[in-house]
Amino acid sequence: MESNQKEQVFIERSRGLNIMNGAGKLLNRLGFKVYTLDARSIIKKAVKDANYQGEVPSGLVAGLEQLVQSINKESRINAFGSIALTGLLKRTLTSRLKVEQVLQSNPSILDRKITAPVFIIGMPRTGTTILHSLLHEDVNHRSPLAWECLLPSPVPEPSTFTDNPQLNMIKKEFGQLFKLVPDFQKKHHMTAESPQECIGITALDFNSFQTCAQVYIPSYLKWFSEVSDQLQTMRFHRSFLQYLESGGVRSERWLLKTPVHMMRLSALFDVYPDARVIMTHRDPAKVVPSAASLISSVRSLYSDYEEPARSGKEQLDFWKTSFDRFMADRAQLNKEDQILDLHFNDFVRDQMACVDKIYSYFNWSLDDTSRSRMKSFLVSNPKGKHGSHEYSLEDFDLSKDEVSKAFQNYYSFLEKMNYEK
Repeated sequence: MESNQKEQVFIERSRGLNIMNGAGKLLNRLGFKVYTLDARSIIKKAVKDANYQGEVPSGLVAGLEQLVQSINKESRINAFGSIALTGLLKRTLTSRLKVEQVLQSNPSILDRKITAPVFIIGMPRTGTTILHSLLHEDVNHRSPLAWECLLPSPVPEPSTFTDNPQLNMIKKEFGQLFKLVPDFQKKHHMTAESPQECIGITALDFNSFQTCAQVYIPSYLKWFSEVSDQLQTMRFHRSFLQYLESGGVRSERWLLKTPVHMMRLSALFDVYPDARVIMTHRDPAKVVPSAASLISSVRSLYSDYEEPARSGKEQLDFWKTSFDRFMADRAQLNKEDQILDLHFNDFVRDQMACVDKIYSYFNWSLDDTSRSRMKSFLVSNPKGKHGSHEYSLEDFDLSKDEVSKAFQNYYSFLEKMNYEK
C-alpha cells in the first residue's frame, strides 16, 4: 500500500484474503489470466443454471458486456475481486433469467397494480438507510430484502418467508464474508434480512450503480449515467415488485430507497406516477467525504490499487450531476405535493418527530404496534452502534471551496429551505 494513501479509509483484510490475493498475483506472473472476466462464459453458465429457454434479452447482454469490459480495462481487481465479481455477475444473470421465465409463463403477474410506492432518496450519508430501516418497521410497509434481490427464485411465499433455502444460503454467505473480511460489517452494515436498496433490483438489469461502488469503472459509470435506458430499467423495477408480490407476501405500500434515484426522477414518475418521494438533505461538505470513504473502503476489498483522491473526485462529480439533474426534472414534473424534503439535522435531533411529519404530509396513519416497533428499533440501533466513520475532505484531496463551487445550486436550494448546517 502506498505511503501517501489514507490507510484509515481502507478495509482491513484477513490473513486468508491476503494469501488468496498473493496466490493470484503469482498465477498472473506465470501467465494465467486470473483477473479477466468473460461475459460470454458468464452468459453461458447462467443460461444453463437457470435452464433458460430462448434468447437472452439484448438489453441484458449489452449491459453485462459494457460492465465486464470496463472491469477488465479499468478496475485492476485482485484475485478476490475476480472470483467475487465473476460469481456475483453469474448469479445476477441466473436470477434475472429465472424471474423472466416466471413472468413469461404467468403474464398476468404484470397486471398487478403497484399503488403509491414510497421512495427514499437523497445523497448518500444523509440518513436514508436508517430512515428506510425505521419506516420498514411499519407493518403496512413492504421492502425488498437483501436475500430476495440476490436469490429471488423461487418467488417468496408467506409460509416460508422467514425460513427458506435462499435466505439461509445468503445468511451463510454473509457470515463467510464477515469472517474473511472482519472490518467489512463495520464499514457497511448489512444482514440477509435487511431492507435492500433499489440498486439490488437495478443490478438485475445490469444498469446499476452497484458495481461502481465495488470497483473503479469510469467508462461503465459514464455509460450508466449518460447513455443507458433508465426508463426501461424502472419498468423492470416495477416488474420485479410485481413478481415479488405474486407469491403472496404483500402489504399496503412498497417502501423503497436509493440515492441513485436522484438521477432518474423523471423515469421514476413515468413508471410510478403516484409515487411518494422523501428527499433527505445534508451539507455536501459532509456528504462527499463520507460517501467517498465508504466507496474507497469497499473498493479496497476488490482491488489493491484504490486511490482515495480519485474516488473523492468521482463522488463529487457524480452526486453534483445527480442533484442538478434531480432539480431540473423536479422543476418540470409538477409533483411537489408528492415530494417531501427532510433535513438530516432534524432527523438526528428527533427521529420520531420526522416520522410524524412524513405520515402527516402523506396523510398516512401510524398504528400503535408500528410506532412501538419503530421506537424499539431506535433503542436497539443507537447512533454509532457499528462505529463512527467520519472523514474530512482533505482525506480525499478535496477542499471546501471545490465543494462550494460544485454544489452552488444545492447550497442555494438549502438556503431557500432555511437549512441549518
